[in-house]
Amino acid sequence: MLLALVFGAIFLMVFSSLSGYVLSENNLEMVRRAQSQAVAIAEAGLEYYRWHLAHFPTDLQDGTGHPGPYTITYNDPQGGTVGTYTLSITGNQSCGQTTSIDIQSTGRPASDPSVSETLIARYAQPTVAKYDFISNAGVWIGAGDIVHGPYHSNSGIRMDGVSNAPVTSSLSSWTCTSAFGCSPSKTEPGVFGSGSNQNLWSYPTPQIDFAGIAANFSSLKAIAQSSGIYLPRYSTGNPNSSAYHKGYELVFNGNNTVTVYKVTAQKLSNVYLLDSGSWGNDYALIKNAVNPTTYTIPSSCGLIFVEDNTWVSGLIPSQVTLVVANTTTPGVTPNAYLNGNITYATGSGADGFTLIAQHDILITPDSPQNMTLDGVYVAQSGVFGRNYYGYTNNSSQYEPRGTFTTVGTVVSALQSATTYVDGGGSVIGGYASTVDYPDQQLANNPPPLTPILSSSYQFINWRQK
Repeated sequence: MLLALVFGAIFLMVFSSLSGYVLSENNLEMVRRAQSQAVAIAEAGLEYYRWHLAHFPTDLQDGTGHPGPYTITYNDPQGGTVGTYTLSITGNQSCGQTTSIDIQSTGRPASDPSVSETLIARYAQPTVAKYDFISNAGVWIGAGDIVHGPYHSNSGIRMDGVSNAPVTSSLSSWTCTSAFGCSPSKTEPGVFGSGSNQNLWSYPTPQIDFAGIAANFSSLKAIAQSSGIYLPRYSTGNPNSSAYHKGYELVFNGNNTVTVYKVTAQKLSNVYLLDSGSWGNDYALIKNAVNPTTYTIPSSCGLIFVEDNTWVSGLIPSQVTLVVANTTTPGVTPNAYLNGNITYATGSGADGFTLIAQHDILITPDSPQNMTLDGVYVAQSGVFGRNYYGYTNNSSQYEPRGTFTTVGTVVSALQSATTYVDGGGSVIGGYASTVDYPDQQLANNPPPLTPILSSSYQFINWRQK
């Protein structure tokens, strides 16, 4: 009897422990199932409001006429209640326009309402900021260059550098000329070269519509005049006069202000012009700038519209969009010049910069030896890059430079170049190497009125809280 009691006690102890383990595992499985249901219900809430906005794009109140949150029952199509989702809708506005919509959806299963899961998504039109580089012309990525984000050309790409992201061309084949290091010219695939990670190359792919991403300058000017900062044309005369090439120098400060100078004279040089592919006059180097005036950037609309040539540098203090274009004088298409580093004051994601130029965006000869640009740069009808200053006076002062780093996006209608090499492949001008990084925060939260890739709204960010 003693043995029976001992073994009986051991059996009861083992059975009790096993039963407790099975019960706890069953409870854990029920909780996990409820959590999985809650996530599915929350996702259904996001999809519901995406459908709602497709039919009622300006309604952020679920048709109720009053602010949320809104709790909606989610039913099984075959009958019964699956649970509920609670929606909070927030429209993000700048310059009087809704730039994106944040949707927060919390799902609760009917089987266990004490369990909840929350999903947050941003609903917006995708912008050019999702790319590292977009070109409407051919591109040559040199051996010293590194690409970390999506890189696209509507023409062909010679890729001799390092690519850590998709490199895409809209052509199945193209003619590589001496401008891309091919002598004599020859037919090559849409993307070719000696670069690494060729499994990331893809061609042909759909074109990016440059007409579709073009800015409406008249509309942007009207918004800047009413809500932002507007600077009228200061230069005069025709393209052959020095007065035609005057303009403004903008230096952004880290305290939500920008200091504006009037550029009264430039140093004239005869250089190789990137946009025309020929030798001509260059007016990029400032000789004299006067009358500094400091403006506070409006918190509700960080849009600056300049109808003249514009030199830009400094610390971007907030979400800022700078437009360099002329809608007043027929035939005048001003350039933007980058004569210093452009970086963010905090780097917390609250800062952002977009520069849209009607014609060229050019790096000046006296740019930093190692240069960094944060933001989105769009040369709408011209070129993004640097002219070649190798045969100018004091050319050794300007050529060559060191490393050129972009964190964000470059869009160039014409063939872009920041590096010049001789027939043997040695760097003789521009920046010896370039490093391109995409900016995911900029893609999710671009500055106001950044050019869009599509008019269709979509989820550009999705996360579980």
